Amino acid sequence: MTKQLTLHTRTTPAGPVLELTGELDHHTAPEVRAALPGLTPSTGQQLVLDLGGLTFCDSTGITVLIAARNHALAANATVVLAAVPGHLERILRIVGLDQVFAIHLTAQDAETAWHTVSD
Repeated sequence: MTKQLTLHTRTTPAGPVLELTGELDHHTAPEVRAALPGLTPSTGQQLVLDLGGLTFCDSTGITVLIAARNHALAANATVVLAAVPGHLERILRIVGLDQVFAIHLTAQDAETAWHTVSD
C-alpha cells in the first residue's frame, strides 16, 4: 500500500511553488498532474517543485517532474527543483536529468536565484 502524498501550494513573486510530501509514485502521480493546470507561472516566472518532503519517487514520479517542466515551458516559464532528497538527486544524476532541471537547496534559494536573473 502506498503512503499518501500531500500537496501544498503557494505563490511567490517568482511564481508558484508546489511542495510535495510523501511518496510520488504511480498511485499518487495523477494527483500532481491534476494540480499542474492551476499552477501556471506567468511568462518569465518559474514553477518551483519543493521535493524536500518526498520519501519515495519511482519512474512515474520522474515522468511527472518532466510533465511539470513541459507545463512550465508551454507558459514560457521555467521549472526548478528544490530540496531534492539525496536518493532522488542520485537518480536524476544517473539518468541525466540534473542537466535538464535547475536544482536548488531550498525553495527560498530558487526564488533568490530567480530574482538575481530577472533583475
